Order: sequence, then C-alpha cells, then structure tokens
Amino acid sequence: MNLFDYNPAVVLSFILTLMRVSIIMFMLPIFSTQNIPTTVKGAVSIVFTLGVWPVVSLSGAFMPAHPFDIAIMLLGELVIGLVLGMIVNFLFMGIQAGGELLGFQMGFAMITFADPISGNNTGATSFFIWMVSLLTFLSLDGHLYMIRGFAATFDLIPPGGLFIGQALLDQVVGLSVGMFRLALKICAPVMVALFMVEVALGLVARTSPQIHIMEFGFPIKISVGFFFIGLIFQIMAQHIGSFISGMDGLFTNILRAMSPLYN
Repeated sequence: MNLFDYNPAVVLSFILTLMRVSIIMFMLPIFSTQNIPTTVKGAVSIVFTLGVWPVVSLSGAFMPAHPFDIAIMLLGELVIGLVLGMIVNFLFMGIQAGGELLGFQMGFAMITFADPISGNNTGATSFFIWMVSLLTFLSLDGHLYMIRGFAATFDLIPPGGLFIGQALLDQVVGLSVGMFRLALKICAPVMVALFMVEVALGLVARTSPQIHIMEFGFPIKISVGFFFIGLIFQIMAQHIGSFISGMDGLFTNILRAMSPLYN
C-alpha cells in the first residue's frame, strides 16, 4: 500500500493502525516506562506502524464519521492496551510484591527511593529483584512475544469491536490470583529462613543478655536474606521462562475473550 497517493481509504487505514499501535505501545510494559521521553515513544510508534502497516493493518472503512464514535473507539483501544499491559504487569507486580515482603523482613522497610521507571517509591530489595526479573524477561525474548500478541489484535479485534464479558473478567481475576501466588512463592523460602534467624536471635538474647541483639542481629538478617535471594533467582527465572512460553496461548485466550468473533 502506498500512503502518499492520497487515497482516502489508505490514509484512514494508516491512521487507524497508528491509533492502535501508539495506544497499545504506550500501555505495554517496558515500552511504557516513564524514563523514555514522549517524543521518542511517538517516533517509535510511527516507525513501528510503518513497519507493520503493509503486513497487518486495519481497514479504513472502520473509521467512524461522528466525533463521538471516534471517542468511543479510542476508549476501546485504550481498554485493549490496558488489558494487554496488565497481563504482563501481573508477573512483574507479583515479583515486586514478593521483594517488598522480603525487604520488610530484612529490615529495609525504611529504605525507599523514587523508582525512575514507574515514578513510585519502592524498596531497595524489591527494585533489585524487579530489575533482575526484567533483564531475565528481555534476555528470554519476552518483549518479542508481547509484540506478537499485539499483532494478533489486528486479526481478532476490529476497531470499535471490543467485547467485555464474563470470560474476560474471569481470566483477569485468575491472573491477579496468580500474582499473589507468585509473590508468596518468591518470598516464602526467605521468610522461613529469616524466621529461623529471629528464633535463634531470641534464644541468644535469653541466654546472653549482655549481647546487643539489635546490633548483632541486623547484619545477620541482611546476610541471610541476600544469600537466599541469590538462591531464589533460579526459581524466579524458571517462573519467568514458563510464563513467556505460555504467553502465546495467554494472549490468544485474552484476545478471543475480547473479540466479537468468538462471542
């Protein structure tokens, strides 16, 4: 397709494709980080649209004539981007929640700083685990699976054809439950080890009251915590790998739940 022949149908097709690409790209994890300037995101969206438009595109016939219908369509595209971004964010939020629990048990609850990626205050331990998980996700080509799932939206969900039903809500609730389950799997081994350290320190305090248990206990808890954090990296990598391997089916099920073709 040639964009510069001023064919109205072709121009509207490009605008619709750019609309979906820009909204979803701004919502997907990794691509939606706040430390990337908005102008760079806009340029990437245009370049990405020019790359995918000849292969997968939306027909210009879907462009509504009334501004209110266009606003409804934009709202639907925004919901698609939020749902797709939320699917992957559940993984990272579960890992970060586990890191927050670990930081609390290790005595790092008071050590927080501004996360330049999300813009929120986060603990040192959770941010460290989150960054390792993000690098693992990228090294296993998780971002390519996200792009492939995004490309599937062109075949399954036409512009303005978003369907929100019970199947979609059930899958989102199931993913949120999996987030808390993942957080417990990550932090449970370390929390058990730190609990045993607390018990040992309590026995030491009872048998040797002259020992300053606060000064003696903090370095031990931090050392044991980081030792077990190093051990759970293997478990975390396995969870990330299994999540990435199932992303194709997960995106397909979510998109079919939102598609009017399957409802």
